[in-house]
Amino acid sequence: MTIAEFEEISLILGIGGLILYMIFILYKLAEESKAGKFGTFVIFFSLGLGFVGFAAKYIIKRFLEN
Repeated sequence: MTIAEFEEISLILGIGGLILYMIFILYKLAEESKAGKFGTFVIFFSLGLGFVGFAAKYIIKRFLEN
């Protein structure tokens, strides 16, 4: 395994872990603020757009390399 491969795997795992932690934080925030169903949906939808952007970057990068 080269250093570049290790860095790429570490980046994906690290960002994935942070995303999971952010989901937990947002859940607790929605629960404590009593945001309701729509408020919770808006909170998770806005964060979900960031997740999609991160995944799209990875997919586009792989597509352009081939």
